[in-house]
Amino acid sequence: MSTDVFVVIEHLRGKVNDISYVMLAAAREISDATGGEVLAVLLGSDVENLGSDLAANRIIYMDSPELSDFTSEGYQQAIAAIIQERNPRLVLFGHTSIGMDVASLLSVNLEIPLVSSCLTISSADGTLKYTSQLYGGKIMAEGSLSEPSTLITMVPGGYNPEDGQSSTAAEIIAVDPPQFEGLRISVKEYIEPEAGDVDISTESLLISVGRGIQSEDNIEIAEELAEAMGGVVSASRPVVDQGWLPTSRLVGKSGYQVKPKVYLALGISGAPEHTESITGSETIIAINTDPAAPIFNIAKYGVVEDIFDLVPVLTEKIEEM
Repeated sequence: MSTDVFVVIEHLRGKVNDISYVMLAAAREISDATGGEVLAVLLGSDVENLGSDLAANRIIYMDSPELSDFTSEGYQQAIAAIIQERNPRLVLFGHTSIGMDVASLLSVNLEIPLVSSCLTISSADGTLKYTSQLYGGKIMAEGSLSEPSTLITMVPGGYNPEDGQSSTAAEIIAVDPPQFEGLRISVKEYIEPEAGDVDISTESLLISVGRGIQSEDNIEIAEELAEAMGGVVSASRPVVDQGWLPTSRLVGKSGYQVKPKVYLALGISGAPEHTESITGSETIIAINTDPAAPIFNIAKYGVVEDIFDLVPVLTEKIEEM
């Protein structure tokens, strides 16, 4: 039985998604315990250069015009061909719109078990075990990974993305694409979102508000803190959906990935859709009344407190300084 771990690399418009580095970090830890190899699976057209910093033993590279942009059908057929030929122990996908789309149908079509929302993978007495997040991270489920192969979609927070990067380029193995059949979807145009009032992806200090802010009027306390600290206010999906802040301030899978020096989360529970976009932050600080909020799993510092009691005092102290 193979002990190799495959990592399907997500990339968009010439940039590797951070979740790919998280998965590579997980795969390296697993391979150290099992003795297998880490193989990055890179699909696309003329994207061989994206493999330069992937922390893998080898890179399986499939180049085809049909893979120049992501389509579910194209990726499924390409990855199915690779899995059927090489029979890896594990195949890791991001728990993203891309990963969930492809992994779920591969599981059905190839009759391979799928574990979703996986945070960590460990080895104990020769058995691989997983820990997955349920109900937005409020419940952690544990179990063993089925043999001989298992598909996994991974959420951020369990591994450091930097551990999935390497300064030495891995060996690239070029493989021929399959004979694609019945591809019904193609990408005609990529439309950039309209520019907002600020670019939160480049800011070094973000004061981010979530559902706990309760109303639009209360955003003022975050703005006052941001002004005192020299930062910018951002938000999670519930705040933007209410129209309290524009989409240019949205942090999350459907918004912006951010990498500030400090990310201060006010009343944000920490659903995977949000946390996967902030793991590149140097320091995450969370304030939430719920001690079991998943945001505390990735925060360096956390305070179990009502933001309406703490934030005005914090602003006052900073202004005095």
